[in-house]
Amino acid sequence: MAIDIQFNERQIRIIEIVKENQPITGEAIAKELGLTRSTIRADLSILTMSGILDARPKVGYFYTGKTGLTMVSDKINSILVDSVKSVPIVVEESTSIYDAIVTMFLENVGAIYVTNNSLLVGVISRKDIIRAAMGGTDWQQVPVGVIMTRMPNVVCIKPNDNILNAAMKLIQHEIESMPVIEVIDEDKKEYKVIGRITKTTITRLFVELGNETWEGI
Repeated sequence: MAIDIQFNERQIRIIEIVKENQPITGEAIAKELGLTRSTIRADLSILTMSGILDARPKVGYFYTGKTGLTMVSDKINSILVDSVKSVPIVVEESTSIYDAIVTMFLENVGAIYVTNNSLLVGVISRKDIIRAAMGGTDWQQVPVGVIMTRMPNVVCIKPNDNILNAAMKLIQHEIESMPVIEVIDEDKKEYKVIGRITKTTITRLFVELGNETWEGI
């Protein structure tokens, strides 16, 4: 969703005055316009809430150059994966494909992370299950370890990465979700699953940020 803020002529003029004379008080801005301070109070509120202007007590107004879209971008870059991750759905590598399917539908998820001795070893998705079904695999007898996507081919994200990086990974690799991992041993490529990030997580977050921006304006 693109956020395009349209300012009226008086607000544009206020921006120009501030750029040319910053810092400048509200009273001085009003004098430049030939108006009263109360007349432009709403305009100044809109410009400060949108991020275009910054107001400092006893100093005046400054021009920041930020727009609503810039503010959303800054906010996205400041949000860490750890703060928005959800609970991961995990099964052991020895779990049968059938039991994994049951878990997947009960939990209403598109992918399940597979572990061995609590360490991430792979991921099984609906695509993997469809592929197994087409191959005539015995779901009751065959473990998920046979059909899962194995490490190191699983796309992961770390808790201290920002959410924009997570969104870019989901799009780049065309996947619905990915595990959030804690590094146990980097040299041995041993990781523990501590969460998950999905396209739904990203979409919900972006909608919330968009709504916050509009409400602020």
